[in-house]
Amino acid sequence: MNNKVHLPISYGRQEITEADERAVIGALRSDFLTQGPTVLEFEKAFASYIGAKYAVAVTNGTAALHLSCMALGVQAGKTVLTTPITFAASANSVLYCGGHVEFVDIDPRTYCIDVEQLEKTIAQNPSKYCGIIPVDYAGHPSDLPKIRDIAQRHGLWVLEDSCHAPGAQYSHLGKVFGCGSGEHSDLAIFSFHPVKHIATGEGGMVTTNDPVLYEKLKTLRTHGIVRDEDRLVHASHGGWYHEMQILGYNYRISDINCALGLSQLTRADAGIKRRRVIADYYNKHLSSSLVTPYVAPGTSHAYHLYVVQTPRRKELYDFLREHKIFCQVHYLPVYRHPYWEKLGNWRPCPEAEKFYDHCLSLPVYPSMTDAQLEYVVEKVNEFCRGK
Repeated sequence: MNNKVHLPISYGRQEITEADERAVIGALRSDFLTQGPTVLEFEKAFASYIGAKYAVAVTNGTAALHLSCMALGVQAGKTVLTTPITFAASANSVLYCGGHVEFVDIDPRTYCIDVEQLEKTIAQNPSKYCGIIPVDYAGHPSDLPKIRDIAQRHGLWVLEDSCHAPGAQYSHLGKVFGCGSGEHSDLAIFSFHPVKHIATGEGGMVTTNDPVLYEKLKTLRTHGIVRDEDRLVHASHGGWYHEMQILGYNYRISDINCALGLSQLTRADAGIKRRRVIADYYNKHLSSSLVTPYVAPGTSHAYHLYVVQTPRRKELYDFLREHKIFCQVHYLPVYRHPYWEKLGNWRPCPEAEKFYDHCLSLPVYPSMTDAQLEYVVEKVNEFCRGK
């Protein structure tokens, strides 16, 4: 079998088709390389796919988080709650705005923020907090209806980090909602990094159902500049006139990136389906000595990551690398990064610590072949048998 398997195998990778190439070439030959109609077309198509009213495309997922925190009013003296098991940007975005972060431990089954711990933390000092950033870790939806209920009772906003979860769904009161749909959050953000479900090279998106936040995000994305005549502070001097009304950033995405995103979006459902086929094969064939992902009732997992747990994580990681299977670990708890360690003495999150010591992300991506999948399972099980 080994001679038939294309190696190496990474934990995730993009798939670029001829249709993607044609889309990008079309953008290159168009009148607009940036600030053109393809950006708006991608925003509308993505909002429709997610189930939200509005979408704002930006340069990357971190920019999406930063602008969202700005739009929601994070500033000095404000404290935001989030999970330590996430990419650092989920928390860094609060610091960019001068705010403070407090970490809440994870649910040991879903690896998302523990809702009971979240509520207990807020109850101790409700006036201390302004918002919550739950993370749909690996593609499993956070318990957004409960998080939203807690937030509303305490006057907090919810910014859903959905970078791992386009296409994931959850149910509430007999209805099904998509992650990032805005039904139980004020804003949600996505990333289009090459290892994500939809690749644009670099890119990100903010989704919302709030028209006020939508307009604010669009302004913040482009230096805080306003061109619409009905929103000007002073009378227009002519068709060229524009005003910088707030301090924003240049977080615009190009038409080239969005053309690729539009093409990739046409395969989003097929990509999710393939990820779930791979996850199902892992579930059925991996050694029972591993802890495999849990999926809560009423939810569907997007499987950006397929994470297993083993007390022999380092040994398994090294063994698989020797056989050209390049896994990854997601993530070191944010507060254990040297920069964050210097910021203060963080309250320990024992479930997050335990998870980090055992977690390993196995390969999962739509273009992964059956032969590659079988090879990964073969080698993982070989290790678990002690050979």
